[in-house]
Amino acid sequence: MDYKLSNTAKEILLNNFQEKGFTIPSKGLYPFQWLWDSGFIAIGFAHFDIEKAKTEIKTLLNAQWENGFIPHIIFHDESNTYFPGPDFHQANLHAQANKKYKSTGMTQPPVTGFVLEKIYKIATEKEDILNFIKNNIDQVYKNHSYFYENRDPHNEGLVYIYHNWESGTDNSPIWDDIWESFDVPDYDFERRDTSHVDPSQRPTKKEYNYYLHIVDIAKECKYNDYKIAELSPFLVQDPLFNAMLIKSNNSLINLYKIIGNNDTKIEQLQKWQKKSITSFNSKLYDEELGAYIHFDLRNKKPIRFISSPSFSPLFAGIPNKEQAEKLINTMITKFGGENMYLCASFDPTSNRFDPKKYWRGPVWVNLNWIIYYGLLNYGYNDIAKQIKSDTLEILEKVGFYEYFDARKKAYTKEINGYGGSNFSWSAALYLDLINN
Repeated sequence: MDYKLSNTAKEILLNNFQEKGFTIPSKGLYPFQWLWDSGFIAIGFAHFDIEKAKTEIKTLLNAQWENGFIPHIIFHDESNTYFPGPDFHQANLHAQANKKYKSTGMTQPPVTGFVLEKIYKIATEKEDILNFIKNNIDQVYKNHSYFYENRDPHNEGLVYIYHNWESGTDNSPIWDDIWESFDVPDYDFERRDTSHVDPSQRPTKKEYNYYLHIVDIAKECKYNDYKIAELSPFLVQDPLFNAMLIKSNNSLINLYKIIGNNDTKIEQLQKWQKKSITSFNSKLYDEELGAYIHFDLRNKKPIRFISSPSFSPLFAGIPNKEQAEKLINTMITKFGGENMYLCASFDPTSNRFDPKKYWRGPVWVNLNWIIYYGLLNYGYNDIAKQIKSDTLEILEKVGFYEYFDARKKAYTKEINGYGGSNFSWSAALYLDLINN
């Protein structure tokens, strides 16, 4: 263990923790609370400050809407360093929006269920953390219920996302063809992210026009999911998003069994699981590509590209043994090799791959963490060891940035990571990896 780096990781989390009980992802660039960031951050805190881990989750759940929805950004403070802010999103257009906290009207991959189970496993004081879970788990269950009741228009057990920001993989090349399918106005706005980070590493102005236009359509629908399903030009079943939901379902089942006297909820979760996993494998698994892919609900066709989310179903135990073997072969063949770190966020053999640009190619610690545990699930310990080793080597070379180049040759004396520095989930998941 590198004790100096471990201490640096802890310092980053402590420095990014805010008085109002949440942790910002990175100073300047991301001044608010993000849903899935908070989940990963809580895992890191659980290794050395369990009270902050609990506070992180509680603060997130405090912003839940009456219908169970949890927004992807909670605007705890006023800040002029981020666009678009609460005045653009206008989440209060929804009748059941949280009355106390300003937020967006979109969500992010639902990690909170498996985060609770992970924290339970890490915590030394089991009774204390179990009491915390008892007091909060029903809110997470309500969040899952919201998805299946409001985001599954064909009753498949697969929920949709209506915005690329909901995927967590914001500007992935996966969305390129969707953008080509409709026209958008040219918005006049001031970017704030590019004043903190090299613009070449961020989404383009043209891409932002699409992002803002989809939000405007959702606002016209007053964030009503049924209307959004009818009108949004972006409507996708995402393997990462659904895999995180399925993994979290399983964690809720495990935790409810420990707590006891929750047979009705367990039975409902098991029904969701059965339907979700069956549909996931029949609709999102591409036999020819040997990978899971996205499905464009609006245009009724699969999106046949391979990305790091293609391997996330391993984490949730979704593939059968044969599918898992093909998945791993695809990852090693396309994403591996002696000149590449695992695992690039997009297929390095594709002409859409960009090694420096946000979700168009760089390595992300959170996806590596997900894939690492997924590989362990299926007994692929050597490949799991490789992806863990690659992740730690990158962090040891350049520190806790937001995302990283997958090409080994890119790491010279001048190279740093990309995006935000002192990035919270990179620090948090490093602490988990070294403690596993």
